[in-house]
Amino acid sequence: MTNNLISIISYLLLLLHCSEASQAPNILYIFSDDHSINAISSYGSKINRTPNIDSIATEGVLFKNSFCTNSICQPSRAAILTGTHSHINGVTYNGAKWNGSQSIYPKILADRNYQTALIGKWHMHPNPSHEFQHWEVLSGHGGQGSYYNPLFENKNGSKREQGYSTDIITNKAITWLQKRNKEKPFLLKVQFKSPHVPRRPPLRYLTKYIDTIFPEPKSLHDNYQSRQPYAKKAWMQLYGMNLAGLNIFPSISSNEKWEPWQKEWFNRLTPTQKSSFHQAFDTRNQKFMDFKNSPAFHDRKKRVSMTYQYFIRDYIACIDAIDENVGKLLNFLKQHHLEENTIVIYSSDQSYFIGEHGWAEKRWMYEESLKMPFIIKWPAKLPKEKIIEAMIQNIDHAPSLLDMTASPIPSQMQGSSFYPLILDKATPWRDRIYYHYYHHGAHNVPRHDGIRNTDYKLIHFYTDHVYELYDLNKDPHELENLAQKPEYLNIRNKLIKDLKDLRKKYQVPEAHFEPPYLYPKKKK
Repeated sequence: MTNNLISIISYLLLLLHCSEASQAPNILYIFSDDHSINAISSYGSKINRTPNIDSIATEGVLFKNSFCTNSICQPSRAAILTGTHSHINGVTYNGAKWNGSQSIYPKILADRNYQTALIGKWHMHPNPSHEFQHWEVLSGHGGQGSYYNPLFENKNGSKREQGYSTDIITNKAITWLQKRNKEKPFLLKVQFKSPHVPRRPPLRYLTKYIDTIFPEPKSLHDNYQSRQPYAKKAWMQLYGMNLAGLNIFPSISSNEKWEPWQKEWFNRLTPTQKSSFHQAFDTRNQKFMDFKNSPAFHDRKKRVSMTYQYFIRDYIACIDAIDENVGKLLNFLKQHHLEENTIVIYSSDQSYFIGEHGWAEKRWMYEESLKMPFIIKWPAKLPKEKIIEAMIQNIDHAPSLLDMTASPIPSQMQGSSFYPLILDKATPWRDRIYYHYYHHGAHNVPRHDGIRNTDYKLIHFYTDHVYELYDLNKDPHELENLAQKPEYLNIRNKLIKDLKDLRKKYQVPEAHFEPPYLYPKKKK
């Protein structure tokens, strides 16, 4: 073979590689923290509207039955990155050490000529090292960061930024998009802190819902009858929510003593920000304190109803800011002609109880906690306005994105690509999912695992070896535990067998079901 021919072949191969690279889809993965599917209008919310998030569903695909494998922040994020369950990737609970050397889809994409970046809430320990080529992550408060004037860390150090967290993260993301190498495809993960506790809205929305009375969820006043005793004892009830959870603080003219938590976040604000909060919240906070000092406060139903209104107003105002910033990101893609070949995802680490069962939290295998939003569009390849009923989990995100980018999927990934499902290609798919919550005792919630199929859910509280069983068709709000009903005995036994099969399939160690269940205290 002559040198000229070799040169021609090499040149053609180079052209082919460049052509494939130019056609590779970009990925914009927008991620929030604790965003309930019941607060997204495309999922049927009865309390708010999210037009920009909804536009992704209108122009793409909404997964109606999207679930997490372990309903807590860090484990969900690890499952998304690795495509594996918590016991495989090592992040079984918040505070677990993250192993950044394991196989994750951003590193695989980087090997395929992608530029990769994560901006916002990382919330893993330690900070990224080589997982992303560029990263700027919220720092402080256990990796949660602050809503106002947050501290960011990157490879070169840390810097405090003035403003509102959600806005700053979006601006940083747009700046990165503007400066990126235009010749390469990109993966950009934009991860908001909001609407995670302490749910502080931006200044522009502080008074938006100040007098709004939101409809109450059906199970707000749940009495937990028929359930095992755990639900009633959980430390996440609106009835017991403290002033910190409701952003209650002394008025500007008050002589009340400030609590340490009040001083900590309030003193970080600028004079303008402090003034705005006082103007917006002083009157409403005094109303709550008057209620707290009245006999009505000890009426459980009245107290739960009042607390719910204060909680949900700030929660929805935080989501309004998310939706607004989703719109900014989508507009950037459109204005820069990136819309057609960019995969856009909106998701959250899990859904959230926003009053259902009288709670404001997650962790449980009940629907409001188990589910997570997942909406995706890719105008060049995916259909529009499609709703998929099939059950997906966060372990499926990594293999699906790798499949969409024609990248290799590591054999150790336990999830499956749902790309064929979207394209209506005949493909085997699961008819049941496995769930496992590990952080025993946090918020007084015990360890449990379980199985959910299209009709039933079985939860196994294995610390005491007891079960809860729900008929999801007859009882979608999961108010009646059927585990001890004779007429459901065969169903329960079948689900117990199926649960054991799933444990075997996903290689769950038997040791995970043996005491001690409490994690050892960290050495100082």
